[in-house]
Amino acid sequence: MPAKIAPSLLACDLSDMAGEARRVVEAGADVLHIDVMDGHFVPNLSWGPPVVKCLRKATRAFLDVHLMVSDPRKWVLPMADAGADGFTFHVEADSDPAAVVDAIRAAPRKMVVGVALKPGTPIAALDALWRDGEFLADFVLVMTVEPGFGGQSFMPAMMDKVTALRAQFPTMDIQVDGGLGPATVETAAAAGANYIVAGSAVFKAREPAAVIAQLRDGVNEFCLQKRKRNNSIA
Repeated sequence: MPAKIAPSLLACDLSDMAGEARRVVEAGADVLHIDVMDGHFVPNLSWGPPVVKCLRKATRAFLDVHLMVSDPRKWVLPMADAGADGFTFHVEADSDPAAVVDAIRAAPRKMVVGVALKPGTPIAALDALWRDGEFLADFVLVMTVEPGFGGQSFMPAMMDKVTALRAQFPTMDIQVDGGLGPATVETAAAAGANYIVAGSAVFKAREPAAVIAQLRDGVNEFCLQKRKRNNSIA
Protein backbone atom coordinates (compact mmCIF):
# COMPACT_ATOMS: atom_id res chain seq x y z
CA MET A 1 0.00 0.00 0.00
CA PRO A 2 1.31 3.50 -0.77
CA ALA A 3 2.35 5.73 2.10
CA LYS A 4 -0.06 8.33 3.40
CA ILE A 5 1.29 10.98 5.76
CA ALA A 6 -1.25 12.75 7.96
CA PRO A 7 0.06 15.51 10.24
CA SER A 8 -2.08 15.86 13.35
CA LEU A 9 -3.31 19.41 13.83
CA LEU A 10 -3.45 18.86 17.57
CA ALA A 11 0.27 19.68 17.56
CA CYS A 12 0.07 22.79 15.41
CA ASP A 13 0.07 26.45 16.43
CA LEU A 14 -3.64 26.69 17.22
CA SER A 15 -3.61 30.47 16.86
CA ASP A 16 -3.07 29.94 13.13
CA MET A 17 -4.60 26.56 12.31
CA ALA A 18 -5.45 27.49 8.72
CA GLY A 19 -1.91 28.70 8.07
CA GLU A 20 -0.43 25.64 9.72
CA ALA A 21 -2.64 23.39 7.62
CA ARG A 22 -1.50 25.10 4.42
CA ARG A 23 2.13 24.91 5.57
CA VAL A 24 2.17 21.11 5.97
CA VAL A 25 0.13 20.48 2.83
CA GLU A 26 2.65 22.52 0.87
CA ALA A 27 5.35 20.46 2.60
CA GLY A 28 3.90 17.26 1.14
CA ALA A 29 1.22 16.03 3.57
CA ASP A 30 -1.43 13.80 2.02
CA VAL A 31 -4.06 14.27 4.72
CA LEU A 32 -4.84 16.58 7.64
CA HIS A 33 -5.66 14.61 10.80
CA ILE A 34 -8.12 16.34 13.14
CA ASP A 35 -8.54 15.01 16.68
CA VAL A 36 -12.00 15.60 18.14
CA MET A 37 -12.23 14.95 21.89
CA ASP A 38 -15.41 15.35 23.93
CA GLY A 39 -14.10 15.30 27.51
CA HIS A 40 -16.01 12.04 28.16
CA PHE A 41 -14.54 9.26 26.05
CA VAL A 42 -11.17 10.84 26.79
CA PRO A 43 -10.47 13.38 29.55
CA ASN A 44 -9.46 16.23 27.27
CA LEU A 45 -11.63 18.53 25.19
CA SER A 46 -10.56 19.77 21.77
CA TRP A 47 -12.82 21.12 19.03
CA GLY A 48 -15.91 20.18 17.09
CA PRO A 49 -17.74 20.71 13.78
CA PRO A 50 -17.53 24.53 13.76
CA VAL A 51 -13.72 24.36 13.70
CA VAL A 52 -13.78 21.71 10.97
CA LYS A 53 -16.17 23.88 8.98
CA CYS A 54 -13.86 26.89 9.23
CA LEU A 55 -10.87 24.78 8.25
CA ARG A 56 -12.79 23.39 5.27
CA LYS A 57 -13.05 26.93 3.91
CA ALA A 58 -9.29 27.36 4.19
CA THR A 59 -8.07 24.19 2.48
CA ARG A 60 -9.03 21.62 -0.13
CA ALA A 61 -6.94 18.97 1.62
CA PHE A 62 -8.47 15.69 2.78
CA LEU A 63 -9.77 16.23 6.33
CA ASP A 64 -9.50 13.02 8.35
CA VAL A 65 -11.55 13.53 11.51
CA HIS A 66 -10.67 11.21 14.41
CA LEU A 67 -13.61 11.10 16.81
CA MET A 68 -12.57 10.31 20.38
CA VAL A 69 -16.15 10.69 21.59
CA SER A 70 -18.66 8.68 23.60
CA ASP A 71 -21.53 8.78 21.09
CA PRO A 72 -20.09 8.81 17.57
CA ARG A 73 -23.44 8.47 15.82
CA LYS A 74 -24.61 11.91 16.92
CA TRP A 75 -21.54 13.46 15.30
CA VAL A 76 -22.03 11.97 11.84
CA LEU A 77 -24.34 14.57 10.32
CA PRO A 78 -22.60 17.59 11.92
CA MET A 79 -19.24 16.40 10.61
CA ALA A 80 -20.65 15.72 7.16
CA ASP A 81 -22.13 19.22 7.13
CA ALA A 82 -18.80 20.66 8.29
CA GLY A 83 -17.03 19.13 5.30
CA ALA A 84 -15.14 16.19 6.79
CA ASP A 85 -13.73 13.76 4.22
CA GLY A 86 -13.00 10.93 6.65
CA PHE A 87 -14.83 9.88 9.81
CA THR A 88 -12.90 7.64 12.20
CA PHE A 89 -14.65 6.43 15.35
CA HIS A 90 -13.59 4.17 18.20
CA VAL A 91 -14.99 0.66 18.23
CA GLU A 92 -15.15 0.91 22.03
CA ALA A 93 -17.50 3.91 21.87
CA ASP A 94 -20.65 2.16 20.62
CA SER A 95 -22.22 -1.20 21.41
CA ASP A 96 -23.20 -1.55 17.74
CA PRO A 97 -20.27 -0.26 15.65
CA ALA A 98 -21.83 -1.60 12.45
CA ALA A 99 -24.72 0.80 12.99
CA VAL A 100 -22.25 3.67 13.24
CA VAL A 101 -20.81 2.69 9.86
CA ASP A 102 -24.33 2.53 8.41
CA ALA A 103 -25.00 6.06 9.67
CA ILE A 104 -21.77 7.34 8.10
CA ARG A 105 -22.58 5.66 4.77
CA ALA A 106 -26.04 7.24 4.84
CA ALA A 107 -24.74 10.77 5.41
CA PRO A 108 -25.36 13.31 2.63
CA ARG A 109 -21.61 13.84 2.22
CA LYS A 110 -19.55 10.80 1.30
CA MET A 111 -16.94 10.12 3.98
CA VAL A 112 -14.23 7.48 4.23
CA VAL A 113 -14.88 5.28 7.27
CA GLY A 114 -12.14 4.45 9.74
CA VAL A 115 -12.44 2.43 12.93
CA ALA A 116 -9.96 2.93 15.77
CA LEU A 117 -8.62 0.62 18.48
CA LYS A 118 -7.29 1.84 21.81
CA PRO A 119 -4.08 0.14 23.02
CA GLY A 120 -5.97 -2.15 25.37
CA THR A 121 -8.52 -3.25 22.77
CA PRO A 122 -7.83 -6.51 20.89
CA ILE A 123 -8.44 -6.74 17.17
CA ALA A 124 -11.18 -9.28 17.94
CA ALA A 125 -13.34 -6.23 18.73
CA LEU A 126 -13.49 -5.66 14.97
CA ASP A 127 -15.48 -8.87 14.49
CA ALA A 128 -18.64 -6.81 14.96
CA LEU A 129 -17.82 -4.95 11.75
CA TRP A 130 -18.22 -7.91 9.41
CA ARG A 131 -21.46 -8.38 7.48
CA ASP A 132 -22.09 -11.01 4.82
CA GLY A 133 -18.38 -11.70 4.56
CA GLU A 134 -17.47 -8.03 4.04
CA PHE A 135 -15.56 -5.76 6.39
CA LEU A 136 -17.60 -2.59 6.70
CA ALA A 137 -14.91 0.01 7.39
CA ASP A 138 -12.42 1.40 4.87
CA PHE A 139 -9.41 1.36 7.19
CA VAL A 140 -8.33 0.59 10.73
CA LEU A 141 -6.51 2.95 13.07
CA VAL A 142 -4.26 1.28 15.64
CA MET A 143 -3.56 3.71 18.46
CA THR A 144 0.10 3.52 19.45
CA VAL A 145 -0.51 5.73 22.50
CA GLU A 146 -3.48 6.16 24.80
CA PRO A 147 -5.99 8.41 23.03
CA GLY A 148 -6.60 11.91 24.28
CA PHE A 149 -3.14 13.32 24.88
CA GLY A 150 -0.43 14.54 22.52
CA GLY A 151 3.30 14.05 22.96
CA GLN A 152 3.23 10.47 24.27
CA SER A 153 5.83 7.81 23.51
CA PHE A 154 5.24 5.24 20.78
CA MET A 155 4.14 1.80 22.04
CA PRO A 156 6.02 -0.82 19.99
CA ALA A 157 3.90 -3.61 21.51
CA MET A 158 0.98 -2.37 19.39
CA MET A 159 2.80 -3.57 16.27
CA ASP A 160 1.51 -7.10 16.88
CA LYS A 161 -1.95 -5.75 16.07
CA VAL A 162 -0.68 -4.08 12.92
CA THR A 163 1.01 -7.27 11.77
CA ALA A 164 -2.14 -9.30 12.34
CA LEU A 165 -4.30 -6.75 10.55
CA ARG A 166 -1.94 -6.58 7.56
CA ALA A 167 -2.06 -10.35 7.24
CA GLN A 168 -5.86 -10.19 7.29
CA PHE A 169 -6.19 -7.14 5.03
CA PRO A 170 -3.30 -7.10 2.51
CA THR A 171 -4.56 -4.10 0.53
CA MET A 172 -6.34 -2.00 3.15
CA ASP A 173 -4.92 1.18 4.67
CA ILE A 174 -3.70 0.61 8.21
CA GLN A 175 -3.22 3.80 10.15
CA VAL A 176 -1.06 4.29 13.24
CA ASP A 177 -1.31 7.28 15.53
CA GLY A 178 0.86 8.26 18.48
CA GLY A 179 4.57 8.86 18.90
CA LEU A 180 5.27 8.50 15.17
CA GLY A 181 8.33 10.17 13.72
CA PRO A 182 11.51 9.36 11.79
CA ALA A 183 12.77 7.21 14.69
CA THR A 184 9.66 5.01 14.85
CA VAL A 185 8.20 4.97 11.35
CA GLU A 186 10.30 2.03 10.16
CA THR A 187 9.05 -0.10 13.05
CA ALA A 188 5.46 0.74 12.11
CA ALA A 189 6.09 0.18 8.41
CA ALA A 190 7.78 -3.16 9.01
CA ALA A 191 4.67 -4.31 10.87
CA GLY A 192 2.51 -3.31 7.91
CA ALA A 193 1.32 0.24 8.61
CA ASN A 194 1.19 2.61 5.64
CA TYR A 195 -0.95 5.49 6.96
CA ILE A 196 1.14 7.54 9.36
CA VAL A 197 -0.27 10.15 11.73
CA ALA A 198 2.44 12.40 13.14
CA GLY A 199 1.96 15.51 15.23
CA SER A 200 4.93 17.01 17.01
CA ALA A 201 7.42 15.34 14.66
CA VAL A 202 6.04 17.41 11.78
CA PHE A 203 4.74 20.63 13.31
CA LYS A 204 7.68 21.17 15.67
CA ALA A 205 10.27 20.46 12.98
CA ARG A 206 12.37 23.24 11.49
CA GLU A 207 11.80 21.66 8.08
CA PRO A 208 8.43 19.86 7.99
CA ALA A 209 8.95 18.86 4.36
CA ALA A 210 12.08 16.92 5.27
CA VAL A 211 10.28 15.07 8.06
CA ILE A 212 7.29 14.24 5.86
CA ALA A 213 9.70 12.92 3.22
CA GLN A 214 11.46 10.78 5.85
CA LEU A 215 8.15 9.32 6.99
CA ARG A 216 7.10 8.58 3.42
CA ASP A 217 10.47 7.05 2.57
CA GLY A 218 10.30 4.89 5.72
CA VAL A 219 7.03 3.33 4.54
CA ASN A 220 7.92 3.10 0.86
CA GLU A 221 11.34 1.58 1.51
CA PHE A 222 9.79 -1.24 3.50
CA CYS A 223 7.17 -1.82 0.79
CA LEU A 224 9.92 -1.97 -1.84
CA GLN A 225 11.91 -4.48 0.20
CA LYS A 226 8.80 -6.59 0.70
CA ARG A 227 8.09 -6.65 -3.04
CA LYS A 228 11.67 -7.70 -3.74
CA ARG A 229 11.38 -10.53 -1.21
CA ASN A 230 8.09 -11.70 -2.70
CA ASN A 231 9.54 -11.62 -6.21
CA SER A 232 12.57 -13.64 -5.15
CA ILE A 233 10.31 -16.25 -3.53
CA ALA A 234 8.17 -16.43 -6.68
